[in-house]
Amino acid sequence: MVQLTISTPDIADDFPDQVAALELPLRNFGGLQQFSGAVVTVKCHEDNSLVKELVGTPGGGRVIVVDGGGSLRRALLGDMLAEKAAANGWSGVVINGAVRDVDQIAVIQLGVQALANTPLKTDKLGVGQVDVALHIGGVTVNPGDYVYADNNGVLVASGALF
Repeated sequence: MVQLTISTPDIADDFPDQVAALELPLRNFGGLQQFSGAVVTVKCHEDNSLVKELVGTPGGGRVIVVDGGGSLRRALLGDMLAEKAAANGWSGVVINGAVRDVDQIAVIQLGVQALANTPLKTDKLGVGQVDVALHIGGVTVNPGDYVYADNNGVLVASGALF
């Protein structure tokens, strides 16, 4: 998978009417500091069963956007799922929630942005939804949208910009 060098400020300047910025205090945790791709959405709360299922499928350079309701009580991604995502060709994961195993995730070739970290794992109850519209950070994120992410933030566009 070839990663483009991206700059979200440059993209925002070049496409001001085509992008929206997630208004969340996201931090970069992954080994890739910049990433982009078509979106697959997951809505779940303190249960990463659907995230686990998705990372086990071919990613094709796509990005998983997870709305965990902003909960920091349970991590929706850890090192084993991050490794599986990278191995299966996912470009990145954006999480409105927490991650864990941050030292290990930092060296995995995967973009990971989340609100914070916690050492606690989730229960696996199979609860949540995939491929639904998410309303996070002041933006509606739909399956098939495109995400462009770097240390400056996360932009969402309704289609690929380049």
